[in-house]
Amino acid sequence: MKKHSVENEFIKVSVQETGAELCSLINKETGKEHIWQANPEIWPSHAPNLFPIIGVLKESKFYHEGTEYRIPKHGFIRYNKNVRLKEKAKDQLVFELIYSEESLKMYPFKFDFRITFQLTGRSLTLKHQIINLDSEPMYFSLGGHPAFNICLFEEEEISDYSIEFDQNMDLSRFILNEEGLVSHKTEPVLDNERKIRLTKKIFENDALIFKDIASKKANLVSRKNGKILSIEYKDFKNLGIWAKPGAPYVCIEPWLGIADVEGTDQNLKNKEGIIKLAAANEFNADYTISIA
Repeated sequence: MKKHSVENEFIKVSVQETGAELCSLINKETGKEHIWQANPEIWPSHAPNLFPIIGVLKESKFYHEGTEYRIPKHGFIRYNKNVRLKEKAKDQLVFELIYSEESLKMYPFKFDFRITFQLTGRSLTLKHQIINLDSEPMYFSLGGHPAFNICLFEEEEISDYSIEFDQNMDLSRFILNEEGLVSHKTEPVLDNERKIRLTKKIFENDALIFKDIASKKANLVSRKNGKILSIEYKDFKNLGIWAKPGAPYVCIEPWLGIADVEGTDQNLKNKEGIIKLAAANEFNADYTISIA
């Protein structure tokens, strides 16, 4: 699979052209690889880009202006071989996917999706730009799904790791039903606290989904070896945290949008968290990963 790389004094980043998927982030001082290496026996992805939906649709379909459309889980950027490198500079990579006759069969809007991977010191910023090329408003969700390695050092276990926010919060997760739809059921996770401890069983009931999360920065921390990295997501409203149960990685996922809720009418305009972008306008949202 074709990959493109950029690096600076502190980090080296590689992105595979298919799906413009971040597939490596190496700390050059320690030699540690921070991105999950897509073991197909556990979870065969690194850091998918989620567009124009997040999660699943009810019955895998939506309606727009009375017509039915079908999009796979997390949208069609993931695994997309039509994504192309648009620009490469010393400290950045820019990828692009423009609508096609094929995409219009799944999603009836003319768009230009661009994602930039920008290095600055010890940080990598993922800059998303959505341009509406259509003559009518377009509707979409947008998110990231980066998977970070844990158990990076000898004699570490999953339970040595935690996700620590930059402020104390009361935080409840929204429960997914058997179809992967967001239910109205919630479960408390934090009570005026900031630390979620990881365990082998924490994701047995699927992802931790947080709507309207107050904190906009999460740190991945090892009890034995300190802070590993942080992810800052000021432009994103929701957050998902997930991994295959017992696997040595954790996904920290900034989202603008959410999977379909149980009571959806399947009309894209009415989808919870959907973004409406006027004709000939553009939308921008960034998040940043910083190594310790």
